[in-house]
Amino acid sequence: MLYSLFNWLKQEFNMSGAGLFQFITFRAVMAILLSLLIATVYGRRIINLLKRRQIGEAVRDLGLTGEQQKKGTPTMGGIIILLAILIPTLLFADLSKVYVRLMVLCTVWLGVIGFLDDYFKLKARKAAQARGESYKKKDSDGLAGTIKIIGQVGLGIIIGATLYFNNTVVVERELASPSTNVTSIVHSGEKLAKDSNVVIRTIDGEQRRFARVKTPITTIPFVKNHEFNYSKLISWIGEGAEKYTWIIYILIVTFIITAVSNGANLTDGIDGLAAGVSAFIGAGIGIFAYVSGNYRIADYLNVMYIPNLAELSIFIGAFVGACIGFLWYNTFPAQVFMGDTGSLALGGIIASLAIIIRKELLIPIFCSVFLVENLSVIIQVTYFKYTKKKYGEGRRVFLMSPLHHHYQKKGYHENKIVMRFWIITLLCVLFSIVTLKIR
Repeated sequence: MLYSLFNWLKQEFNMSGAGLFQFITFRAVMAILLSLLIATVYGRRIINLLKRRQIGEAVRDLGLTGEQQKKGTPTMGGIIILLAILIPTLLFADLSKVYVRLMVLCTVWLGVIGFLDDYFKLKARKAAQARGESYKKKDSDGLAGTIKIIGQVGLGIIIGATLYFNNTVVVERELASPSTNVTSIVHSGEKLAKDSNVVIRTIDGEQRRFARVKTPITTIPFVKNHEFNYSKLISWIGEGAEKYTWIIYILIVTFIITAVSNGANLTDGIDGLAAGVSAFIGAGIGIFAYVSGNYRIADYLNVMYIPNLAELSIFIGAFVGACIGFLWYNTFPAQVFMGDTGSLALGGIIASLAIIIRKELLIPIFCSVFLVENLSVIIQVTYFKYTKKKYGEGRRVFLMSPLHHHYQKKGYHENKIVMRFWIITLLCVLFSIVTLKIR
């Protein structure tokens, strides 16, 4: 909004200072500062509102140290995160860019799903209290798991289809020489974008020619020839199979978004864990976006240049600022919990950003904490069912899942678990960034 306003003022009236909003770095910094302000200053007001509405956390007796002290702590604090992301983005970002629109949609979409889940949980608990019944697990079911999965799958289909079919989602291919025909750079599964006119760029004093291509490619870490085209997954079908690449691409995008959003949801089990891990991951993704959105740096590092990607810096800045600002109230002892309102959105945002910047194959590395939390639950449930069927009683691999609860059962304090998971995430994010040079 402000970007469009100041852009109009500069064009129409040549207003002094209006040109400042043309600089992405300025708007990204402003987005970070505003998101921090919203999360810390106005976050307190939202927490007080949640208290007045008696929107507190109900705690089941799981035998964890300090769990009863959390009873009544305001939940649905993910509203703070959502507002701290959306308001700076709407104010400072160029909303005409497809990537920004996709991320706003992702934030709102998963935020609504998480909000409804939290709301129905709260409604069920209050109904049980009104009947004079004690707290039971069934009173916290919220949205049916099937409904949440349908919502995540729906978002995955929208994002996957947009990235595959939208004509502005392109990468640049370099023409080897002035005589090179534009069509000769098109490989299997690729096609020229509508605006495929040759772009001439001066890099290190040398003029070089580029053309924009629509292609379903991603980056393979640690490999010298580091591009992978999704059309290769169905190339075994035969000639012409690449025209069906959109099906496999959308399926993969949907799976990634669903898996990572659920991983973030499972990670949000102790004070400050999910928000802190997400902040580190967001900062790492921001570096990848900056590199891929700057043609000079992309050329130096030999990574694909993605036009229009730099505008995502405003959204990513707001995302990181929102996570850090939320930690002001969410670190131990937490004054507010994000609930599914925040955790589902955080995971979905991270997954969508990774797909947009074509770094989805790095997700198992920089989202390692989410992955391990997911796997711990899958392993625990699978082994329990297997042993119950074979031996008549269920056995467990972990003292409790997700994994952070296993360490709580072993006697580790929440702060120690959170700090160690943060450190692991930081190391994994740094290692992911290093893959830009390790091939």
